[in-house]
Parts: sequence; structure tokens; C-alpha cells
Amino acid sequence: MGNLIDIQSQIEKLQKQATEIKTREYDKTVSEIVAKMRAFGITVKDVQTAMARRGAPKKARGKAGVASAPGKRARGGADARVAPKYRGPNGETWTGRGLTPRWLAPLLAQGKSKEEFVIGQ
Repeated sequence: MGNLIDIQSQIEKLQKQATEIKTREYDKTVSEIVAKMRAFGITVKDVQTAMARRGAPKKARGKAGVASAPGKRARGGADARVAPKYRGPNGETWTGRGLTPRWLAPLLAQGKSKEEFVIGQ
């Protein structure tokens, strides 16, 4: 195995090779992306929306990129949020759905009732 200077020289050489490959393949890659966008009916706006979501699951779509029927509501989106129903002593909140939160479980074990933590009581 080489010394540090040899390894740094190899890294520099490999980075130059990577840059050259990226430059050579750029136009080909863009052409492939455009071809797929046309085949699936994807617009630039669709791509921008997907990029803005970053990591959010893709929306289910019907034929050829047409959105699902109007009036159907997607589950789990921002519009599906539920207002909190309970507030803990340190400001924690819970909607009342799902598992009992960590802040509430010990209080219930002490004999308190969920109703004591209802918001707006």
C-alpha cells in the first residue's frame, strides 16, 4: 500500500476521470430523460413538484400521467392532519389516535384520566 501522497494523487486522478465521464455522458443522459418524460407524459412541472416533495411517496397516477379521479382524497397528505385533542403538562400534544404517547402513559398509570388533558376544557 502506498503512502499518503500516492493515495492523494490517485484520488485526484480518479476525480478527473469521473468528471470526464460525467461530461461525456451528460448529453446522452439528458436525451434519455427527455425520451422517458415524453413516453410517460411527464412535464417539467411534474418533475419540479416531485423535487419539492423530496422523499415523499409518489402519488398514484392513472393512465398516461393523468391524475386520479376528482373528489378522491389522498390519504396521509398535509390536508389529512388532525388537530390535537390532548395537551400534556409540558406542552406535548396528541390527537387521540394511535398508541398512547410516552408522556401520557405514566400519568395514566398514576391514576389520572385522559379527560384531564383534553384541550379546551
